[in-house]
Amino acid sequence: MIEERLRARTSGILVGAATLVARTGVTPNTLTVLGFVGMAVAGALCAAGSFFFAGVVVAASCIFDALDGALARASGTASVFGAFLDSFLDRYAEAAVYAGLLVHYAWAGAPSGAVAAFLAAIGSLMVSYARARAEGLGIECRAGLFARPERLAVIIAGLVTGLVLPALVILSVATNATAVRRLLHVLQSTG
Repeated sequence: MIEERLRARTSGILVGAATLVARTGVTPNTLTVLGFVGMAVAGALCAAGSFFFAGVVVAASCIFDALDGALARASGTASVFGAFLDSFLDRYAEAAVYAGLLVHYAWAGAPSGAVAAFLAAIGSLMVSYARARAEGLGIECRAGLFARPERLAVIIAGLVTGLVLPALVILSVATNATAVRRLLHVLQSTG
């Protein structure tokens, strides 16, 4: 998956940035909340039809999302609650963007866009849920292609290029296919 490759390539940069941020006294949970707030703002921008700016805000919010865990490790403040808060707010953050797009397309009288946003949101949530539930049962579950980094890359690309509906269609299909792939992975692992 892209997630592991990104971590391997960016870990040095993140550790350096986290070390600098740690000196400011900012906490990892503060970065987590700031990342969520940015995604909520991006959702509002999506609802208003300001797709390009929404894409820029989503991309900027990803920096906070990448940095919070690195800061927790660099500052020695990693905690179970911090990890939970990060995952918890990640789900709401992603949903905020899809909700904004759903509202935009509903107001614009474009039911295909609203349906695509809804299906992409459901698929994205199910990908994350499938992994969390499987791992709660003791089964490693990273199967499938469209984990969070891939989803964010597609939505950012769609927003900044104006190709939002094609991005949503890709996400609708790919996220739900990934969720089903994870279901099959758990079935194979337990069968």
